[in-house]
Amino acid sequence: MQGISIFFSLVIWMIFLIFIPIPANSQIVHDAEYYVLEAQHGQKWTQEDRELDEKLAELRKKHGRPPNLIHIMWDDTAFGDVGIPAIQKVRGLETPNLNIMAAEGILFTRMYTEVGCTPSRAASATGRLAVRSGMYNIGMLLESHGMSGEEVTIAEVLSKAGYATAFHGKWHLGDIEESYPHNQGFDEAFFSGYNQILSLNTRIAEGANASIGLFQDMLPKDPYKLDDSFITKGWVQIAEGEKGGKTRQWGDNTHENYMKIDPEAQRRTLEFIERNAKAGKPFYVANWPMLASFIPNPKKCAVARSLLQDGLQCNIDPFIGKLMAKLEELGIAENTLVIAMADNGPMAHNPPPGTGMSETIFRGGKGDFLEGGVRVPAQAWWPGVIGNGQIVGDIIHETDLFTTFARLAGATQYIPTDRVIDGIDQTGLLIHGDTHSRRDHVFIYAGPRLGATVKGPYKRHWISPDPVGEASGIPAAFYFLPSDPREKTPMLVNLIHLKRPFNRMRLRHELWKKKYPDSQEVHGIPWTGIENASPEVQKLGKPKMDLQKLPFDPLEYIEHLDQLPFDPDMDPALGN
Repeated sequence: MQGISIFFSLVIWMIFLIFIPIPANSQIVHDAEYYVLEAQHGQKWTQEDRELDEKLAELRKKHGRPPNLIHIMWDDTAFGDVGIPAIQKVRGLETPNLNIMAAEGILFTRMYTEVGCTPSRAASATGRLAVRSGMYNIGMLLESHGMSGEEVTIAEVLSKAGYATAFHGKWHLGDIEESYPHNQGFDEAFFSGYNQILSLNTRIAEGANASIGLFQDMLPKDPYKLDDSFITKGWVQIAEGEKGGKTRQWGDNTHENYMKIDPEAQRRTLEFIERNAKAGKPFYVANWPMLASFIPNPKKCAVARSLLQDGLQCNIDPFIGKLMAKLEELGIAENTLVIAMADNGPMAHNPPPGTGMSETIFRGGKGDFLEGGVRVPAQAWWPGVIGNGQIVGDIIHETDLFTTFARLAGATQYIPTDRVIDGIDQTGLLIHGDTHSRRDHVFIYAGPRLGATVKGPYKRHWISPDPVGEASGIPAAFYFLPSDPREKTPMLVNLIHLKRPFNRMRLRHELWKKKYPDSQEVHGIPWTGIENASPEVQKLGKPKMDLQKLPFDPLEYIEHLDQLPFDPDMDPALGN
């Protein structure tokens, strides 16, 4: 009987999808849930769009070009650690420049991201949930994968509208040539293929046992070692390149070089801004900093004496101050939108000692589909356009930045229409403020699996610690977020009326995915195309063995990396 019920539910919702207006080829394809909202609010939104177009036309006439766009995104920060002085007082840090930015613009209270840094960066760059591009794996040293060239980034969209584009900092979207940011639409790039663990992939970390066994020449000879191909020997810490040009390693793989990455990225960002402002050219720049090193600095900065707080207070915040001052100095602040945010929640599970990363209001952290993993500090600043002192309660998702940036730049026509774009245009939210979002829902993936769905104040966990209830069709994993922000009290009787509505949402979402299937990340030999590659990097595609003596291709595994499974029994109680 249960199978029959599921069958009829699928039939009903397939019929429902038939009546969802499928966009014409010239229109953006959104997820199915958007059309449910558009059917109810389309007339109002159409009128609002006319008013917004008039406003944007006035601004373009006033400034002589469309607005400049700046996206600052750092790592692993809990909601409230930035922008809310009372929470900062408890947490032992100060970010006066970021707090001024929030006070002079919008402080978002429901900015959602993906659960980890690689998926979050893929979502921001493409306007698509990371599961759609296959970029849900967190890239580590010599991952041999990356974002496909078939994906269309915001840099590609804005370039077609005449924007200068630059990326500076933590890219973390692959270590293969196809995925380098200057091969993904950016005019110039200064980037890392990995994350902050690079600070531990150093000799100073090996000496402190913060990294174990990476630098074998520093260790006593192991008389039992047989396989000399097992331990990684060559990689690129940071690289640079220009669109259509060569790629070069910048510096070496030392910790000293790692500590130069953010200052150099910040210098390049400010120089890029000044150069294009003086040339009268609109620009988009993403500065995604490394934030901090996992090797503690003896010279402490914040009261908390921790990596996160020191990184925010003495790295990110001073840069924000310089950035705002530079925009004012160049006379372009009123024609520049700045978005500053974290990429996901804190590393609440298994953090290195002394990070200072911790839950605040919400339970969970990086890797969780709980609110603590995906609801982050975020703010928008645009003097003269965004009104001062706004605290916005609307739901917004990082994918929305892709579509909103395109609208502001007059580049919407360059967004691809052959795939689902999860990002929703939130120009109205930026200009009109609270209650003007066009989103009331979020799908939150845990790797390739749907972990939870948010609809307004309600949330349902699809991966649940209650297997008996789920198997019997009587799920209890419903939450009312305003009264239970830590998702500690699932409700069965009180919220069981949400079972069918959430089922409908999921079925619509998954049936739409059948029409527009997910893509895959691509795989290959890491760090090819490096003009000044070290001998170790050059050998990455040349295994140190007699290939004629092997009954298989030693690099064949690269094409099968996606087959490694995620934990099918993942439990959201990890955030306890």
